[in-house]
Amino acid sequence: MGTVTDNDNKAPGFLARLKQHQIYRVVVAYGVGAWIVIQVTSRVFPYFGWAAAVPNLIIILLLGFPVVLVLAWVFIQPKELAKNDSWRRLQWKLGAALSIVVVVIVVITGTYAWRISTRHVELPAAAQSTAIAPPAAATSSIPAKSIAVLPFENLSADKNNAYFVSGMQDLILTKLADIGDLTVISRTSTMQYGSHPQNLKSIAQQLGVASILEGSVQKAGNQVLINVQLIDADNDHHIWAEAYTRTLDNIFGVEGEVAEKIAAALQAKLSPVETARLAAVPTENQAAYDLFLRAEFQNNRGLINYDTASWKAAIPLYRQAITKDTKFALAWARLSYAESELAWFGGGGENIKQLNAQARTDADRALALAPDLAASQLALGYSDYWGRGDYASALKAFAAALRLRPNDADTLAAHGYVERRQGRFDAAIASLQQALAHDPRNSALAFELGNTYMLPSRYADAETWFQRALALDPDNLNAKVNYSNAIMFRSGDFSRALAAVQGDEPPLKLQRMLLLTLQRKYAEALNLLANIPDTPDNFAPTAASKALQMGNLYRLAGDTSHAQPLYTQAEIDTRPQIAQQQGINLAFVWTNLASAELGLGHTADGLESVAKSQAILAKTQDQTYGPGIMEGNAALYAQAQRPDLAVPLLAKALTSPGIGNSYSPVLLWLDPGWDSIRKDPRFQALLKKYAQDKPSQTASSD
Repeated sequence: MGTVTDNDNKAPGFLARLKQHQIYRVVVAYGVGAWIVIQVTSRVFPYFGWAAAVPNLIIILLLGFPVVLVLAWVFIQPKELAKNDSWRRLQWKLGAALSIVVVVIVVITGTYAWRISTRHVELPAAAQSTAIAPPAAATSSIPAKSIAVLPFENLSADKNNAYFVSGMQDLILTKLADIGDLTVISRTSTMQYGSHPQNLKSIAQQLGVASILEGSVQKAGNQVLINVQLIDADNDHHIWAEAYTRTLDNIFGVEGEVAEKIAAALQAKLSPVETARLAAVPTENQAAYDLFLRAEFQNNRGLINYDTASWKAAIPLYRQAITKDTKFALAWARLSYAESELAWFGGGGENIKQLNAQARTDADRALALAPDLAASQLALGYSDYWGRGDYASALKAFAAALRLRPNDADTLAAHGYVERRQGRFDAAIASLQQALAHDPRNSALAFELGNTYMLPSRYADAETWFQRALALDPDNLNAKVNYSNAIMFRSGDFSRALAAVQGDEPPLKLQRMLLLTLQRKYAEALNLLANIPDTPDNFAPTAASKALQMGNLYRLAGDTSHAQPLYTQAEIDTRPQIAQQQGINLAFVWTNLASAELGLGHTADGLESVAKSQAILAKTQDQTYGPGIMEGNAALYAQAQRPDLAVPLLAKALTSPGIGNSYSPVLLWLDPGWDSIRKDPRFQALLKKYAQDKPSQTASSD
């Protein structure tokens, strides 16, 4: 019998115990199994619309790892333990049981904390930094039959298919909007969210809806797989889900099928007309369908910042689509809208008259093909509004569009745009607020509401809405520029106004140039202006050309030798626009031509051009652009040393209802455009009248 040593009585070390309980094998087996599960689910789940569940599964696998280790320790017992006394076995089991309890508590607590931490939606940094944020809708006020369609996920290997995925989402949303019993949120409010966000309840409250539609599209060659799922946002339960396998040859009408299934799931009532509308297919031509989706993708890109380049890219794609299918009414309508839109916002170098004439022809064609299509009526209304300045006819067309698609945000907004042209600012604000109720996170609409508050000089309200627009979309350049104007017009605070428009985009540089001009920092303004590319998209015909703006800066700086050739070039650039522009935009052209002529010393010609601009204002009665053009013409009279004409016109402009978007009495003390008549008794009387608006610091003496 051998001698028993102390080492024989010692318990095995920790690493030896791990080996006894086969923990190493368990770790390897669990790791391999978990890796296989993750790889399979990450590829399979997205096909069923469950992509959001993959991260949750990974977390569950990680939390399960310590549980598996403890169970292995308890149930894979070493043989040596049986040789020990019962007390040591009892110690072992009590320790193991305690370990299991601890692990279970940790897992439950961790899972609960993780669930709580994901109950908020991350907003852009700019939205977090501002106090202005879209209010969450009260749960009790959310209609039961309300829905938002989130951006569809692009599962295609070719990411250039993003236009197709976006198009499918838009077509389904458009069909849903045709159902009068449903409240449908517009795409512009949902585009900021991801395809499968985790906290749907919070998003639904922000959008004011009860249900969310998620989807994904995978396009490979001629094959298309569309997955959609309707979710009750309050409890995260799936109401309905379906997968649609199609080819590009038979994909037509799938959006109507989806909309009809959603209507049934939400128990929405469909009239016979609505049922027929859902079944209607816009085109059965594959090439036309694809071109239309590409055009829509380009057109939508231009909506936030009035990007004429995007609209110019969309128009030929629409036209190619209708060439493939001449009965494609929706394409005719959308083409007309894009043409009217491009013409209204300067044309981007295109002939405005031709664009407006073509837009009318295309709207009439859409209406002839599909008079009961809301898009046809909307196109006709914008042709009346933007192309002809016929506000009564425009409102009639928009009302017809609303009858076909009740509560459509785009049509409600269009109604508001016409109302503010008529000087009915309170009515316009009400219409835009109603549009925002159906499109609550639309940065462009928030900007337009702020813009409308500017017209009656309600600058505090305007600033609030511009901040709201920027919280929704920090890249909304229109909101940045007008926010800067609201600050300047309200207080004359150069530092705050400049801070609002920092950045390299041309609209921001042009606004900073204007602010530097008001401070008489002409060299800095010229340097900034010189670095902006001279393109039609940066210098629209309705604005002063680059040459004209540089000429004016040199003139203000007293450098006539540099100003003269620039004025000559500006006159050459501006004169052809007379034949191309029409309506209120033509008044801008005559004002710009007058500025070039006066700069060249052609005073009689300049005064005649101002008179032509004024005649157009009297005819159009435009209450949005009109007062600003009037103020600009008064400044030209001042440049011509005609205070007898300048002061009365300026006084009239300052009392016009819509002047607040273009000018403010604060600027009377700051604007160098009045320096030539500043000491005239008539101008001094005007300063006395608006003495309460004098800023604390002025750029020049009274």
